[in-house]
Amino acid sequence: MTRPPTGPGADPAGTGRAGAPLVAVLDYGSGNVHSAVKALAAAGADARLTADPGLVREADGLVVPGVGAFRAVMEALTAIRGDELIGRRLAGGRPVLGVCVGMQVLFELGVERGEDTPGLGEWPGAVTELDAPVLPHMGWNTVDPGEGTRLFRGVEHERFYFVHSFGAQRWQLDVRPPFPAPVLTWCTYGTPFLAAVENGPLAATQFHPEKSGDAGIRLLSNWIDGLGGTTI
Repeated sequence: MTRPPTGPGADPAGTGRAGAPLVAVLDYGSGNVHSAVKALAAAGADARLTADPGLVREADGLVVPGVGAFRAVMEALTAIRGDELIGRRLAGGRPVLGVCVGMQVLFELGVERGEDTPGLGEWPGAVTELDAPVLPHMGWNTVDPGEGTRLFRGVEHERFYFVHSFGAQRWQLDVRPPFPAPVLTWCTYGTPFLAAVENGPLAATQFHPEKSGDAGIRLLSNWIDGLGGTTI
């Protein structure tokens, strides 16, 4: 699929190359999206920044970025019906990758400054403030990838770049056979929190791959490699 995107937020120029998997980066007003597009292109994708529903549905992969407050991200997502677009892709087994707050909103609830905000509810549980002496957690940190990871293949011992004060500190989804168990990757900053999840067509990272140098590009490349029908 090589047709240029149309509609609000589209990037007509694109950044991809012929024959590369088409990855839509959801444009709902979140900051720092252009660096994500560039990183995906460097990882081998035909990356397009767009809010066009047709392109979001048809793309081989969808990336949901996110920076700032949980509530603000959810309001901006629902304003463009991004919640419906994400839900429809996942219902059809189509790959989605959430990044930073784009990972957090996949949970049922965000708790910030005493306010509870409903999330997308793809995973049970709440995103809460980290119990750490200094916030935000900003900078490089190592992670502990779960057994069977595909996202971290070849970068299991690398460091990744984090900027956040909140995270999912518990995993509550009970998956039973014949469904495969999600692959959970943890990190510790004051307290353990989920750094990444690989759950069928839905994957997410709390850190920023686009800010994580060569290791981040390799991780995105691993995700892109799974877009041909074998999801992570």
